[in-house]
Amino acid sequence: MQKVILVTGLLIMIAGLLWPWLSRLPLGRLPGDLVFGSGNTRIHIPLTTMLLVSVLVSLLLWLWRR
Repeated sequence: MQKVILVTGLLIMIAGLLWPWLSRLPLGRLPGDLVFGSGNTRIHIPLTTMLLVSVLVSLLLWLWRR
């Protein structure tokens, strides 16, 4: 369990350091991501982004287990 927490912390730290470049990726603005807005309220549902991230994480975990 300690390794999982350590690796998760390192990944979050790396993502934070790389955020200026990661924010330029079109994740969250892909076709299929839903945005509803009215007045001052905006609801963002990133369906396509969630599916893409899920597939990538599943592929990485599958490769790691082999």
